[in-house]
Amino acid sequence: MQLQLQTFTSLVQSMAAAVQSAATQLLDLTVGSTLRAVLEANASIALWMQWLILQVLQVTRASTSSGSDLDSWMADFSLTRLPAVAASGVVTLSRFTPIASAFIPAGTLVRTADGTQTFTVSAATSYPSFNLIQNGYTLPAGTAALDVPVQAITPGTAGNILTGSVSLLATALAGIDAVTNAHPFLNGLDSETDNAFRTRFANFIDTRSRATPLAVGYAIAKIQQGLEYTIQENIDPSGSQRTGSFVVTIDDGSGNPSATLLSAVGAAVETVRPVGSTYTIQPPAIILANVALTITTGSATSHITASVAAGSAITNFINNLPIGASLPLTKIAQLAYAADASITNVSQIEINTITTDMIPPISGVIKAGTIAVN
Repeated sequence: MQLQLQTFTSLVQSMAAAVQSAATQLLDLTVGSTLRAVLEANASIALWMQWLILQVLQVTRASTSSGSDLDSWMADFSLTRLPAVAASGVVTLSRFTPIASAFIPAGTLVRTADGTQTFTVSAATSYPSFNLIQNGYTLPAGTAALDVPVQAITPGTAGNILTGSVSLLATALAGIDAVTNAHPFLNGLDSETDNAFRTRFANFIDTRSRATPLAVGYAIAKIQQGLEYTIQENIDPSGSQRTGSFVVTIDDGSGNPSATLLSAVGAAVETVRPVGSTYTIQPPAIILANVALTITTGSATSHITASVAAGSAITNFINNLPIGASLPLTKIAQLAYAADASITNVSQIEINTITTDMIPPISGVIKAGTIAVN
């Protein structure tokens, strides 16, 4: 039912009309009169009551409530807002004289140049340099630099940083002189928004008591924000036909989701999978895109600036491609033109030395390799 709202003026007018219709003698309703003051006081109370009613109606509906009110509304269905996601990426630790070996323990801290964002080195058994017993990474003698994964200490979009932002060693490391990030960090997310929470609630209702791809997708999506996934039915992990089996490929934006995340996805899928079916949870197959292109600009100075801008734009786009998404040649040209107004022509575009679009398998994800803008 839609409320018929009234303004302060309309309330006073309605009260005055009601008094005049019931009066048996002439009334004084001029501004400043006693009766006018009484009516205006009552109108103020009525306006306040009207506002309270609107507030109650707003917080008792998921479509209009927000913040903590929406959280309490969703709590009746055992749903909670997805928390913020910490940005992650790879930093390069280097040194000037690679004489002896150096050790980088998991938990080592690095910071941005302004000191506002701190990242901790993560333990990743998939890295060949990681030593499980010592819980850290070994930089061997004769090697000047080593890439290690890091994650922001404070979750949220504040951890999303540009290339080269990380430059401070917050933890003293023997044999390590410098740190930097060759690529931006883009996968940090703030806590789930009200609109996203409402959308997820609608998906929650649509997937009750079902064992469908939509139900499996919802089970995955409720684990954390920023997850990309594909579901392939009636195949096994090798791609061969197998009735009753399905493969879920999951990515958190890094291309290398942790074993903990894959385990959490498996547990979520287990709650909704069809009886008698089998499934596999796997990370995406990373396919590197080495891009080369030639740009034309007005001057040598603008050419250098434009090359850096175009390379950064292309890298960011590629690293944010979802699982199974292709990389068109024409998109690379579009990104280059949009990166800098001084670019007048883009030519000789190649992806991995060929001049055709890059199309990954459905379980693959394209990541930026070497981006050469000449």
